Amino acid sequence: MTEQQDLIVERDEDEYGIDPRVVDAILDAVAAGDVARLEQLMEPLHAADIADLLEQIDSDDREALVRLWPQGIDGDVLSELDESIREEVVELLPQDVLAEAVRDLDSDDVVDLVEDLEEPQQERILQALEDSDRVAVQQSLTYPEYSAGRLMQREVVALPEHWTVGEAIDYLRSASELPDQFYHIILVDPRWHPVGQVGLGRLLASPRATPLKDIAEEDFRVIRVFDEEADVAYLFNQYHLISAPVVDDSGRLVGVITIDDAMTVLDEEAEEDILRLAGVGEEGGLSGRLIDTVRDRAVWLFVNLLTAILASMVINQFADTIDQLVALAVLMPIVASMGGNAGTQTMTVAVRAIATRDLTPRNAMRMIWREITVGTANGMLFGVLMALVAGFWFGIPMLSVVIAVAMLFTLVAAACGGILIPLLLDRFGIDPALASGPFVTTVTDVVGFFAFLGLASSVLL
Repeated sequence: MTEQQDLIVERDEDEYGIDPRVVDAILDAVAAGDVARLEQLMEPLHAADIADLLEQIDSDDREALVRLWPQGIDGDVLSELDESIREEVVELLPQDVLAEAVRDLDSDDVVDLVEDLEEPQQERILQALEDSDRVAVQQSLTYPEYSAGRLMQREVVALPEHWTVGEAIDYLRSASELPDQFYHIILVDPRWHPVGQVGLGRLLASPRATPLKDIAEEDFRVIRVFDEEADVAYLFNQYHLISAPVVDDSGRLVGVITIDDAMTVLDEEAEEDILRLAGVGEEGGLSGRLIDTVRDRAVWLFVNLLTAILASMVINQFADTIDQLVALAVLMPIVASMGGNAGTQTMTVAVRAIATRDLTPRNAMRMIWREITVGTANGMLFGVLMALVAGFWFGIPMLSVVIAVAMLFTLVAAACGGILIPLLLDRFGIDPALASGPFVTTVTDVVGFFAFLGLASSVLL
């Protein structure tokens, strides 16, 4: 048993991913220039774990590892790599190793690999492909980014609709090349239009004389080549699809999309929403270049600065009130914090519901009233709680009333802003995950400070 396998056996059965001790051992082997030991440690690792390793270590260690063991970076590893470091790794690989790495990949994986690379790196990979594969990849690259044409793979198993199970099985056994993974046989008419599909399980369970069209699946859906990949992922998730054919404008079969590609899109969409809700774009993650991360985050920090200045201007209108009653300055952050958290809760739920199409114009009013009800209930609950705290703390009965009413107004405003702002942004074609945060924060801060300080000015002074 190898050293790497020994470490795996020792691990907790609930622990997954690459063991930190393996990472340390690999870096030691790289530092020592020990190719044999490095190969012994790396060979048992899954491609996804190798990609994680390359992403976790710094640039110098990454370069040293790739140069010491380039043959270990195959096509599966390149496909798993984060886009932010993929170009760096491709640049380090010798041409013959790169050619071998991409030669066994399906066309959709090659497209995913090259579409975000600079032109010189794209040319290196395209030159490594066979002529037919190169043409297929180049044609896929002509489709719009984030379309089904970019997502699909060209390798399909398509048979005439009038064939029988026996003819299909004989064909599959004698075919010189088949996709590495496929789940359905697509049935086509003489014009190459898909008319149905047969799952491999039903194919193998049926008598040889059975016509393929007799065992075709009832739920058959076709994707157009220019459909948005987000719509494709929704289709797979909503209708529990495993694979679906892709057709061009004339309805001819041009490719197929499988469940793994659709789930990758769903994962990317979810990750993108989380990053954008925090005001961080795709380049602002842990693996992005430093300059890109600084620029990406600075944009939204600047927007937040402007909204914070607006909230400060509201506070400034009540400067005399705060001077006369210092307790207001003590309690203001509580009102702002509660409003901000409540707004973020509602906004997060709303943005995700819009992304999954659970929040639509048809049910929007019902959901708005639901969130307002939640905001009202929480506003009353925490308003009473803060009234008790303020009364015990400062001994001013009317201050307790002021903060209770202000808390109610603030949490209701947070609920309204948290759901209405994403809906309005989506209505005008603006990504609610990207732009909702600063606006919701502004609404909760302005309403909270104005309600609290305005009531205090009227009631206490």
